[in-house]
Amino acid sequence: MEWGQVRVIAAKEFRDRIRNRWVVAVAVIFALFALAIAYFGASQQGEVGFRSIDVTVASLVSLVIYLVPLIALILGYDAIVGERERGSLELMLSMPITRFEILLGKYCGLAAALAMSTVLGFGAGLLPLAAELTVRDGYHYAGFVGSAILMGMAFLSISMLVSVLALDRVRASGVAIGLWFFFVLIFDLLLMGALVLSQGRLGSNTFAALLMLNPADVFRLLNIFSSEQAQSMYGLATVMPGGLTDPAVLLAIMAGWVVIPFLLANWSFKCPSR
Repeated sequence: MEWGQVRVIAAKEFRDRIRNRWVVAVAVIFALFALAIAYFGASQQGEVGFRSIDVTVASLVSLVIYLVPLIALILGYDAIVGERERGSLELMLSMPITRFEILLGKYCGLAAALAMSTVLGFGAGLLPLAAELTVRDGYHYAGFVGSAILMGMAFLSISMLVSVLALDRVRASGVAIGLWFFFVLIFDLLLMGALVLSQGRLGSNTFAALLMLNPADVFRLLNIFSSEQAQSMYGLATVMPGGLTDPAVLLAIMAGWVVIPFLLANWSFKCPSR
């Protein structure tokens, strides 16, 4: 594999997102929400102002679960099918470059744009409150931002798989939006329904294993079990087995969500029919 060609494709994808102000727009959205939640998150209790980084992160987790997957899916759904419809994919494949290099280059460029917008947005959002943060708060918040980027990369891998499999951009966009609804809105409702219908027969181990099938839930658990205060707010510590509360295990599972859909996309992209 020629890494130079991967870098060229990645740089082009990244520059395209910078040129059309995509990174700036997403960063501004993240910054505004982060600042609003950090400062006004306790307004329902009659308090205004920054309380603690644990409360802020716990509130931001719910917001990120809605926004980051949607942004990642929209960002990557036409990465391959769009090139195919424009006729530029055939031109690229006629050059001395492999399909894997094309796919990896596009993924790296899009992931870099997503990571930059996330870091800039959430970093700028808490910048006005920097004087109130301790070193421990900074590390905790950095871990939250890093986990948000990792979840975005997982959904970006899923969107790349959609883009490879889709016949056209319209269908790809529909599948991407449908996957967002499923993972963010429907999955947990189905899981709760199964838990109720089982009348307690669905054990904690099975329940926890099913949660691992959703990268959004893995992200939520990763941030919950990084803070004792967040655990008390969500109340999941009593139902999760100890092995799946270890952040290292949850990070490994999230990494699997990044790698496996990408490998499936690469395998499908290499098929002659593609």
